[in-house]
Formats: sequence, structure tokens, C-alpha cells
Amino acid sequence: MTWSIIARDPFTGQFGIAVATRFFAVGARVPYIAAGVGAIATQAFVNPYYGIDGVKLLREGLNARDVLAALLATDDGRESRQIHIMDASGEIAAHTGRDCVDWCGHVAGSGFSIAGNMLAGADVLDETAKTYIANDSLPFPRRLLTAMRAGEAAGGDKRGKQSAALLIHGEEEWPALDIRADDHPDPLGELERLEHVSHELWVHFRDSMPTRRNPTGNTDRSVIDASIQAARARQS
Repeated sequence: MTWSIIARDPFTGQFGIAVATRFFAVGARVPYIAAGVGAIATQAFVNPYYGIDGVKLLREGLNARDVLAALLATDDGRESRQIHIMDASGEIAAHTGRDCVDWCGHVAGSGFSIAGNMLAGADVLDETAKTYIANDSLPFPRRLLTAMRAGEAAGGDKRGKQSAALLIHGEEEWPALDIRADDHPDPLGELERLEHVSHELWVHFRDSMPTRRNPTGNTDRSVIDASIQAARARQS
């Protein structure tokens, strides 16, 4: 009932997942990222443990193919599931169960994986992929959302639209960006709006947050304020 793209930004190394569906609160159910290690999207008849256990296995050093095999082996409902995985090396593994609703399937390319089910047709994934490839000059979050918009224009979820989410991780366990539209008439449009809003304060504050390398972060408000003012000056 969903389509999603997993990608890794070649410039920053960030993993990102964008997802949209005609179902409530997709961001709480589909995307999982292990910072610096890999990303998983679990969909169709969602099994949250594909994400929970899958990122644990990625952190333990298993590659995407072995993680997928381990998850499917323990689930008698696997033929109603869809999952795709990207690991730190860029390897992709995907599964679309026999009982997933048409149109359903998966495409992949250099640095990205796209999967969907209950879609208007194969063009949804093809257009998502083409648009992602064609927009490598865009900032990573906007590149993902632009790709999803193209998939929506090609028909998207054949039942309509309700929710969408964008999750991005860099090196830290906390996300660089985590935005959701849980119940909205234009969920991808709402994500685009929220991504723009994130540049008002969040992206500047984010650089001052504690990290594993710098456990204190920066607590000097003047540094954050200077960053905000500089950004506003560039926009004026």
C-alpha cells in the first residue's frame, strides 16, 4: 500500500528514506535507518521487526542480502510483506511477497532502491527513479521529495494519498531530518513545506547538538544566532 525510496547521498554519506501511501502515519511504520550502516523500508503488510531487527543485524556487520535472508526465515507471513534494504557498501536486497497487491515490485540503481505495492503501475517506480537520477544537483532532502513527487504524478498509490515521511541520518544515532505528514490531503506537499521550514532554525541548531565526537556540542547561542543571520542575509 506504499512506495518508498532508500538512497545514500554520495556527497555527505547520509542515508535517506522517503515514503508515501494511502494509509495513516506511514512514517511511524516503514522507515528505519542505522546511522552510517544502512537503511530498511518495511511495507505492504508491515512487519515492524523487519526494521527493528534488521538495523540491529546491519550494525552487527551483516550485509543486506544476509539481513534479508535472516528476516524472511523467521516470518511465515513473508509472502504478504515487502522489504528493501541498503547496506553501507551500497549493496541492495529486496523482497516482494507473492501475495502483495498489484502493481508491486522493485527497481534499483547506483545509490538508490525503490519499492512499492498497490500502485497505479510500474511507471510509479520508473518515474521516481528517473527523477532521482536526473536531480543530483539538488540538496539531498529535496532530491528525495522531488523523486517522490514524480512517482505521485505517475499515479502513486492507486487508492489515493494520506501520509508521507522523510527520514535522513548522517553519522549520529539521532536524525538529521525526521518529518512526517500523518494525515493530510497533500502529504508530499506538506513535507516540502516542512523541509523549507527546517532551514529557518533547525538546520542551524542541528550543527550545535551533541555528537559522539563532541559530546557537549555547542551551547553558545551567539554562534547559532550568527548562523541564522548569515543564512537570512544570503536569502535577501
